[in-house]
Amino acid sequence: RHKHKVSYFSMDHPSNFPSEFDKYFISNVDYDDYSTKNIIKASGRMLYSFEAKKKISQLLDNEKPDLVHLNNIYHQISPSIIHAIKKRNISIVMSLRDYKLVCASYSMVANGSICERCKDGKYFSCILEKCVKDSRAKSLLNAIEMYLHHKILHIYNFVDIFISPSRFLRNKVQEMGFKGRVEYLPNFVEVDDYIPCYSSSENSICYFGRLSKEKGIETLIDAVKGVNITLKIVGDGPIKDALIRKKIDEKIDNVEFKGYISGKELKDEIKKSIAVVGPSQWYENNPRSVIEAFVLGKPVVGAREWKSTRLN
Repeated sequence: RHKHKVSYFSMDHPSNFPSEFDKYFISNVDYDDYSTKNIIKASGRMLYSFEAKKKISQLLDNEKPDLVHLNNIYHQISPSIIHAIKKRNISIVMSLRDYKLVCASYSMVANGSICERCKDGKYFSCILEKCVKDSRAKSLLNAIEMYLHHKILHIYNFVDIFISPSRFLRNKVQEMGFKGRVEYLPNFVEVDDYIPCYSSSENSICYFGRLSKEKGIETLIDAVKGVNITLKIVGDGPIKDALIRKKIDEKIDNVEFKGYISGKELKDEIKKSIAVVGPSQWYENNPRSVIEAFVLGKPVVGAREWKSTRLN
């Protein structure tokens, strides 16, 4: 509305929307490709990407922005771009989507329990607990990444303001020892885009969001097994295939996988249900799924706060 121009910087990916800025996008790296060549490429990208630094420098020099807003830059892009931005005296705002600034594995979960052992920069705990995909080698790489960025380069000191979508996340990263300026700015939706429905047309409950281990979907499937209700799972993610195998192997006939859907199709699916379920087994961060459920007139059944915490 204020006629501000927005330019984009990202990684090249087949699912990207067309963009006039894609000539600046960095090459794709797949962290699920375990070939030797890709592992070397991905490892280097995590630590410091000279390609990303070069490409964003070109974009900055051509577009001359007043402000850069960062989101989830850690692995696919790397924080190397922060040096390029600050070299040009451009202000930086960074939104926090998880706990990566204080936790080497981002989720603050280890071996199925909430874990705060990285507190005050003790990132070696990630190696001891094998926090990253239960792999000592991957955990070692993530620990090296944290020590490099936080203890050697101090690269996040160049970010002017961090935005937290929840007071909990803001308080937790500060409690864990993070010293940067963090301001609370909640997630939101445009209410005019939603028409609530306070009744249900199906005997169903709905989960929608990323399909990853910390979201607690396996526990949710176990909970509905043998219950006279249908669980609809909407979304995609790294454990999707494992969840489908679980349904087949355990002959669970009241669970449906809808895949990734969005827009009106997703809203209609939610409206049919009795409630939306958020079974997360990590410190959630004011997820939009809860906000969208409320504005569509649906209650949310959320997981009880986890009390099992691994400390020093």
